[in-house]
Amino acid sequence: MSDATSIDEAVRVVGAGATNLISEADLRKKLARGEPLRVKLGIDPTASDIHLGFAVVLRKLRQFQDLGHTAVLILGDFTAQVGDPTGRSATRPRLEAEQIEANLATYRAQAGLILRDDRLEVRRNSEWLGALGADGLLGLAGKATVAQMLERDDFARRYAAGQPISVMELLYPLLQGWDSVKVRADVELGGSDQLFNNLVGRELQAREGQEPQVVLTTPLLEGLDGVNKMSKSLGNYIGITEPPAEQFGKVMSIPDALLGRYMLLATGWHPDRVEAETARLTSGELHPNAAKRLLARTIVDLYHGDGAGAAAEGAFDQVFKKHEMPEDVRQFELRPEHLVDGRIRLARLLALAGLAKSNSEGARKITEGAVRLNGDRITAPDLELAPDQLGGGVLQVGRRAWARVVWVPG
Repeated sequence: MSDATSIDEAVRVVGAGATNLISEADLRKKLARGEPLRVKLGIDPTASDIHLGFAVVLRKLRQFQDLGHTAVLILGDFTAQVGDPTGRSATRPRLEAEQIEANLATYRAQAGLILRDDRLEVRRNSEWLGALGADGLLGLAGKATVAQMLERDDFARRYAAGQPISVMELLYPLLQGWDSVKVRADVELGGSDQLFNNLVGRELQAREGQEPQVVLTTPLLEGLDGVNKMSKSLGNYIGITEPPAEQFGKVMSIPDALLGRYMLLATGWHPDRVEAETARLTSGELHPNAAKRLLARTIVDLYHGDGAGAAAEGAFDQVFKKHEMPEDVRQFELRPEHLVDGRIRLARLLALAGLAKSNSEGARKITEGAVRLNGDRITAPDLELAPDQLGGGVLQVGRRAWARVVWVPG
């Protein structure tokens, strides 16, 4: 990849949608050597699964792989114990080792849905960070000043507000930066909120006599609410391993204003395809509803295989156009131990059946008019039922969530 045309194309592909590229000149210089680059992405296993927002940077890493470069995926089993302070208004609680290991297994498996195996190097940063010892950690801490760390926006805000910042948190950017030194990264990827951390890696490499890495950051994708960044805690996310029908339905609910961003950041399309589809959308040739269907089919195919998107669209139309119950409704077995005085509160039943995260959320959904039992809308949040009052036992929350309750007397 040393000729000017191929370099131009590579920069265009990997630079599409990027928020920061520091610097393009350095990237071109590295590409001109014609050798595969080592492109690093570090992920701390602080949650149990990956959503489309997190997948944005993984897709960028896949683009580098497709161009012939090596993806170096750093599983932050050591740094997860410290907790990335980025964007935090308070110190993040430390994760237990067992939870980190469970999350690691999930992350590794789900990242495999996006990354290719033939140009992939997976490392745990406990390999080198765990071996630092007190002397090594003190030496690393001496490579930066407190003033430099307080240049971070989130640290500066917390310091000005009198909110505590642990010394452990101040070390985090240095630990992440040391990862870049140890794997000799040519490029480091991250979300736009990782810019400071990634630049620390660039500085540490220079201090250690290495050529500084190029830093490329990607945008934070807005969630289904169209305002906040996609987050599991906010409930505005689309998980990459969610069932096809659920993924399809969620994509159909995104605001029209986000269609262009989702085409750019969530599809894996080449920039030419993104430009063509967004131009059709802007001109009115592509209706927003048709654009959402195209997006939904594309995203479902990405994570569930070719043809899964069309099947999910058929299931979606069965429910939304024909108002029919889907064929694959999951079943929940109601048993005597679930009852209190021979009855069960419907809000609790929704939680037990997986249609609400908690009893209180179930009650809220009932109050909002989102719940139906056997097709009849339920509006009383305190409603209690005996098993023989469930009838067919078909529960529906909104348009996409269904469950059939079956009474098992024991």
